Amino acid sequence: MDRHKHRAFERLEVVERGRRRRWSDEEKLRIVLESLAGPRLVSATARRHGISRSQLVTWRRAFRVEPPRLPRTPTFVPAIIEPAPAETEPQLEEPRPDAPAPGSRMEIILACGRRIVVGADVDGEALGRVVAVLERR
Repeated sequence: MDRHKHRAFERLEVVERGRRRRWSDEEKLRIVLESLAGPRLVSATARRHGISRSQLVTWRRAFRVEPPRLPRTPTFVPAIIEPAPAETEPQLEEPRPDAPAPGSRMEIILACGRRIVVGADVDGEALGRVVAVLERR
């Protein structure tokens, strides 16, 4: 009856799949430059060097030269000033000369085509932050 005992492993077989290769930055750069030498060379170059296509694409992204990003500065656009519509009710209180007329507003059209309509008494710093965010997109 000893023959019916089950053992977890009767024979363990070790299969070597190869060692993990290490590529120096110089070798990676040489392979990346080779893949950039002509159109449709990514897969062929990867096969030639025994690496996967996705590995080569990752290396290409890592070695990509990007131009330095300059901070965007606000640009000026033409402003159109239109007269306010005539009021039908008489004003009870005379407005101060430095205060904007109640209900007056301005329309700002950004270079990207977006349009902002704000009251004339808007905080300039807050408006500047809004414009900077909208121009980034």
